[in-house]
Parts: sequence; C-alpha cells; structure tokens
Amino acid sequence: MRGRRGIRTAVATATAALLCAGALSGCTAGEPAEKTPAAGATPRTASTAPKAAPEPAPKPTSLWDASPASVAAVGDSVTRAFDACAILADCPESSWATGTDTAVNSLALRLLGPEKVATRSWNLARTGARMAELPEQMAVAAAERPELVTVMMGANDACRATPDLMTPVDDFRTHFETALARLRKDAPKAQVYVASVPSLMHLWSTGRVSPMGLEVWKLGVCGAMLADATDLSAAAERRRAEVQDRVVAYNRVLAEVCAKDERCRYDGGAVFGFRFDTGQLSPWDFFHPSRDGQARLAELAYRRITAE
Repeated sequence: MRGRRGIRTAVATATAALLCAGALSGCTAGEPAEKTPAAGATPRTASTAPKAAPEPAPKPTSLWDASPASVAAVGDSVTRAFDACAILADCPESSWATGTDTAVNSLALRLLGPEKVATRSWNLARTGARMAELPEQMAVAAAERPELVTVMMGANDACRATPDLMTPVDDFRTHFETALARLRKDAPKAQVYVASVPSLMHLWSTGRVSPMGLEVWKLGVCGAMLADATDLSAAAERRRAEVQDRVVAYNRVLAEVCAKDERCRYDGGAVFGFRFDTGQLSPWDFFHPSRDGQARLAELAYRRITAE
C-alpha cells in the first residue's frame, strides 16, 4: 500500500488396496494348509480367504523447510512499515517481515532470533512499488541467496487515482511470473511466501468512521477506493466494487502462479481475509497497518511458513 495517494486420505487408500488384494490375491504363504471342507460346508476360496494388508505407500517428501535461516523481503509500503511509527515515513524497524521491534515480533525475529536479524535478513521493499517493479526487487533478493523470500505486493496496482488506471490483470500476472523466474535463475532453492493483497473495501469500511481519517484520505490516499469516502451513492458503490473485484482477481493470480512453483506458499487469502480494526491501522493515515497491524501480519506469515 501506498502512503501518500499499497491446505488425507491414507485410510481410504489402504482400504481400497485391501479390498483389491482380497479380490485378486491367493492365500499367504504363512497360513496353515487347507482342510477338506465338511459336508455341506462352503468351500474356502481365494476370494474369501483373509489376506495380508499391503504396505502403505510412502508419503511424498516435501521440499518446504519450516525453519529457514535467512529472509529477504520484497514488496511495497506495508513491508516498509510506512506510517507505522512516524508520520509520512518508512519505519522498517517495525516491519512485519524483517523488523527488530519486539512489540511487532517480526517474521525474521521469530525465525532467526534477534542476534541474526541484522545479518541474515534484508528489507528490499519500496514504498509506492507496484507489481511491475517486483522482477527487479527479486533479482536483488536472489543475489543475497536467501532461504526465504516474502512477497507482499499488489495494493498499489489497485490503489490508483481512478479505477481505469489500475494494472490490468494480465499484466499483473506477467510481472509476477517474471519475478519468480528472476528469483529461480539465481536462487533456485529459495522458498517464497506470498501474502494476499488486503481487502481495500474493508479498509475503507473501517477507516471511514474516523473524522481524521476522512480528512487525510482527501489528500489522495488510494483514490480509486477512498475518494469521496462518505459517498454511498450507487455510482460510488460501483466504483469501490470494481476496485475490490480487481483485488480479488490479483489474489487469484498470486495463488495460481505460486501453485506452479513447488517452493512457493500462498497465504490462502489470510491477509485479504484479516479484519483490521482501527487500532491496527496507522493513526496518521488510517490505511497502512499500525505497529499492532504489522504484528498481526507477522503472525499470519509465521503460521503459514512454519506449517508442516
């Protein structure tokens, strides 16, 4: 976002295999010899004899490491913690991804510990960046050979002055695919955590109750969604719905592209679905996450990255 104007069906498998073995296999070698059936008794046949259960198929080995030893963060103003601790300024120490603020307890702090954050994490995000910039940021990240790269990008592609200026979905996809390809070129084994784009509609709904927020938004914060924030006319509602639909489309792209990379995890829409309250929004722009909001983003990311 921008400051001034951005997962078992082993029982079913074993049961099916057992039924198949019972239907097709003979008696096991360890069974006692068959006795001649008594008069009137039903002969014991291969189909009715007990069979040994087959060995369960081994589970596929996951390439995902739940405890990476280094973190590079790419993205926009949210990852730079814009307006989190100072007005109209980046506050990287409070970043959800790589910050050192213990009140936020960033992803890097949780994964690496405070003694390694300074040397084993890199915040390469830029306030105001859109998806077109991600390939360049990924190339810089790849040069550090990180074990994990976090991506939070896309809000600025929707947060334009008007909806017609939003990044087309096809272009958004091309830029994201290119960015992953750039990372794979120089850091083929790096893991990637992709955060969904937050719900801009929810941010509008939450922030518009603040008189101060309304005044700040008039300065041009995410105009496509936040302009004329008190206007509830049909035209204004259609405009906001168009922006929200674009965010949903962006998140679909993030999920689809990430799913094609075996070392990539999408957050499943966790950030999009998180309901920031006023205390989790910046007290200066009522749009970017506050330090508490940054802490919630760190928690969501850590939960997804460390899941087995």
